[in-house]
Amino acid sequence: MATILIVDDAAFMRMMIKDILVNAGLQVIGEAENGLQAVEKYQELKPDLVTMDITMPELDGIQALKRIREIDPDANVIMCSAMGQQALVLEAIQSGAKDFIVKPFQKERVVETIHQLTDSIK
Repeated sequence: MATILIVDDAAFMRMMIKDILVNAGLQVIGEAENGLQAVEKYQELKPDLVTMDITMPELDGIQALKRIREIDPDANVIMCSAMGQQALVLEAIQSGAKDFIVKPFQKERVVETIHQLTDSIK
């Protein structure tokens, strides 16, 4: 089973994503509340997949994505963005994100996106 790290500066968003993933039978192995923590947790936990918020304090999601991909060029990162952040999503995809999901989350879209990536990991 694929392991997942959830990164978002809002605790309620992490909880929402975790609920969606756990209810879909996926394994969440860690959480981080900013980009710096995300990079540290990625190195420590070595998850198969990361959900990464774009806008966060200390180190934003795109910078964290770039650092994680320096550590692991094959990292599977799905960006989470709010509506109207198309330019940031495009930059994230160009920086190596595998996909993105838009807030407010649609449960089916989140699960479908994760499954598409995790199926290719196995």
